[in-house]
Amino acid sequence: MSDDAAGGEAASHSGPEEAPRQAKSLTIGAVCKQLSQEFPDISISKIRYLEDQKLLSPRRTPGGYRLYAQSDVSRLRTILRLQRDEFLPLRVIRQELAAGRTFEEERAAVAAPGGGGEGPATTGDGRPGAALRRLTFSLRDRGALYSLDDVVEETGAEPRLIAELEDYGIVKGEIRGGTRYYDETQREIVRAVAELARYGVAGRNLRVFRTSAEREAALLQQILAPSLRSRNPERRKEAVEALENLAAVASHLKHLLLVRDLRRIAK
Repeated sequence: MSDDAAGGEAASHSGPEEAPRQAKSLTIGAVCKQLSQEFPDISISKIRYLEDQKLLSPRRTPGGYRLYAQSDVSRLRTILRLQRDEFLPLRVIRQELAAGRTFEEERAAVAAPGGGGEGPATTGDGRPGAALRRLTFSLRDRGALYSLDDVVEETGAEPRLIAELEDYGIVKGEIRGGTRYYDETQREIVRAVAELARYGVAGRNLRVFRTSAEREAALLQQILAPSLRSRNPERRKEAVEALENLAAVASHLKHLLLVRDLRRIAK
């Protein structure tokens, strides 16, 4: 019996005193249907995967069936929007949710002065780009590893697109126990490329992005090379933190330059 059908059956057999509460709850199938208009790729398996990743905790009936309150649906919508619109990895989304952030608050923070909009991004430590660094990546933590099937399931990308990205050196899987795995950054690269592919951008067109990234990385490495090569662990740690901050600032600058040039086109 499906989770959806079973959930409905569990609700129909509840006692009168529980009826108002059950009426406000949704089965996993109903949740999937409710969100499908905004997220056409949503599936029951994806919702279950997000629960496995500790991002959702729906209520369970005594029989073990999932029932989702409206707060669960709102949380799921936030997760899906942050994945789709902000390209945030699940690890960062989990941190944001734990801090009580919602999708609307995240968008407002980016648009507000001092956020990710026109002005420099700042946080309480006063360093430009620190907010972007916190939201997007860590050079020291690769996060979880994902199999090819996991990446396909989460991003909606075709396996042949991922193989093409491997051929062009955009991503590079790691073989473990005969299975190819990708880290969180590479998974999000696949997600972004899959979105570009919808507009006809092919793998060969991505060389310009790869070349640009390689040049920026070389420049930032040159700036901090002495500290990165230091034998002092504390100095190397500080250098990596500085590198993360510089990368976030450089990313923010590149975004602003792109917006500037696209405004000329849109006139």
